[in-house]
Amino acid sequence: MTKFFKNFEEIVAGTFLVSMVVIVILNVFLRYIFSYSIFWAEEVATICFVWSVFLSASAVYKNKMDVGIDILIKRAPRTFQIFVDALVKLLLLGINGYIFYMAVSFTIASRGKPTAVLGVTSAVVNSALVLSFGLITFHTLRFICHDLLSNRKGAL
Repeated sequence: MTKFFKNFEEIVAGTFLVSMVVIVILNVFLRYIFSYSIFWAEEVATICFVWSVFLSASAVYKNKMDVGIDILIKRAPRTFQIFVDALVKLLLLGINGYIFYMAVSFTIASRGKPTAVLGVTSAVVNSALVLSFGLITFHTLRFICHDLLSNRKGAL
């Protein structure tokens, strides 16, 4: 169970990605072989794609696999590197926290708007933003706490 929570973003994003691919392939197969199309396939595939992309972004951020250009920072003194790292993490906390807040507001506002084909609330799609930016904000807080504890242990 802890393995699931440790890899939550990757598992759920992968599930949405596989679901999207299966739905699209099935719909293409049915269309060309039987001249039948699943009317909801495009909308569900789009929803799966949105969820997959945003949860994957959170997984990338969690594993620190995002792209960064730090050639100048690497050449600076160690204390300056620590300062810049802390400043960047605080900025990311503010930006991601604000995007999380805006995603919550956007999702609440979209509750009454149904999707075009299935007629489910658009909040189903927009909740991907809330979850992913909530997780990214959480991971930023986790990184900051880890750095504070590491620096505190290093000072002792």
